[in-house]
Amino acid sequence: MKDNIILIGFMGSGKTSVGIRLSYQLKRTMIDTDKWIEQRQKRTVSEIFAQSGEESFRSMETDCLKELIRQADRQIISVGGGLPMRKENHALLKELGTVFYLRVTPKTVYERLKADTTRPLLQVEDPEGRIRTLLKQRAPVYEACADVVLDVSELSFDEILEQIEEELKKHETISDQRTES
Repeated sequence: MKDNIILIGFMGSGKTSVGIRLSYQLKRTMIDTDKWIEQRQKRTVSEIFAQSGEESFRSMETDCLKELIRQADRQIISVGGGLPMRKENHALLKELGTVFYLRVTPKTVYERLKADTTRPLLQVEDPEGRIRTLLKQRAPVYEACADVVLDVSELSFDEILEQIEEELKKHETISDQRTES
């Protein structure tokens, strides 16, 4: 396993914002898989969904993970909310590093994203209902992929960063013990 910190969770859970702050705090480069794909495709995620479809985008996410496994080490990686839903991505995420699931409530997601028109999956008549449905489907998958689950709805960025650092110390201790055995 590589020494990356992977942030997974539903849209609006704070993966990118936490990732940026964490990268400054730990002095590591931060990669957002959606931005990585947009740069290579020279179009936005919304454009990819509209022009090529969701399945095409999901394939791009898997390709992104494979590329990051070859290249990324000691980085912070924030992944798109749907990326863990593809079964083949589970092992890739584990290989890429320590996976943190930033768990949020549907209400928190709705409050954070109700004015955001850039989320293709929320451009529906009942976005709050869509959030509840998607979260219900995705939460068990996120939990299965994660090494660490953090409930972040009520936490400040500083509190989230503090919890991540505490968990990283625990994982280092476990790794050191395994090495010594």
